[in-house]
Amino acid sequence: MRLFAAERFVLGFIAILFAIDAALITAKGIRVDYAGYSLCALAGAGVFILGQFYRKSGRDLRIAAALISGGLFILFTLVASVFNYMFLPVAFPAIDDVLFRVDAALGYSWPDIVIWAATYPWIGKMLFLVYATSLPQLLLIIIMLGFTGKERMLHHFLVTGVIGALVSIIFWIFFPTYGAKAYHELPQWVSQTIPLAVDPAYGRELMRLGQEGVTYLTPKNVLGLIGFPSFHIFMAAMSAWFVPRHWLVMAIILPLNFVMLLAVLVQGGHHLSDVFGGLIAFAIVCAASARLLKWLSAKERDGEAAASPAQIVAAE
Repeated sequence: MRLFAAERFVLGFIAILFAIDAALITAKGIRVDYAGYSLCALAGAGVFILGQFYRKSGRDLRIAAALISGGLFILFTLVASVFNYMFLPVAFPAIDDVLFRVDAALGYSWPDIVIWAATYPWIGKMLFLVYATSLPQLLLIIIMLGFTGKERMLHHFLVTGVIGALVSIIFWIFFPTYGAKAYHELPQWVSQTIPLAVDPAYGRELMRLGQEGVTYLTPKNVLGLIGFPSFHIFMAAMSAWFVPRHWLVMAIILPLNFVMLLAVLVQGGHHLSDVFGGLIAFAIVCAASARLLKWLSAKERDGEAAASPAQIVAAE
């Protein structure tokens, strides 16, 4: 298996989270949709293995980089989503009351902004579509970075996403939030006028999970648990920061993720502070990931330099 330092780092994270998931599922006696998760795992592993084939054969190193990173991204998303569920029911009090006070100080109200969007149905429907582009955008950027040979940026993107997700999950474990949608109701005409990705019923289900825990896991209905910092905003920042600097691509991705700021509030049922939290988390994690990659690359170069004399002696 031929992997760069950043890829080994992410693969190691996946293996550790998988082991933790398996141990906690067994200890908690949680029932699992093994067929569903196996299918998802096979998809991720298949993409990863195909990338390995391209790299070892030397047929196309750019395609190899995109496939390997894409496979790792799918596998990490799978184990991380299960890992988040392993800490239900929540052990610490929710901090939504603090975030509501911040919202009030800033003059923000989730029901008001959703009602405003429903008053102009085309806006509400557009925001619904924009909100749904987060994950597809990340996969698209992995493909573009790989196919354009920007391997270092691709690895920075991958490590930033992995660390960002893990930091967000760990923060949520100790400071859980359910979002504004869990504490409000909306007029019935709103849901009849515009589609809502997240509504008060979704919020109530999050609160139930937070209080009762999970008894059955299936990839068919995994809910986004994290409220603060908003990981949707974190992903939007990733897309805007790492998008290849081609004018046509940027002309699409940058405005799309600017609108994502509003989509997260309306369609994600978030507090306003969740948005700021997501942006701050990205800035910190992106900078830390760059330093980590530099250290991993230096360590990899030192290892290769140390191995070269041994290889020469072995050849003799």
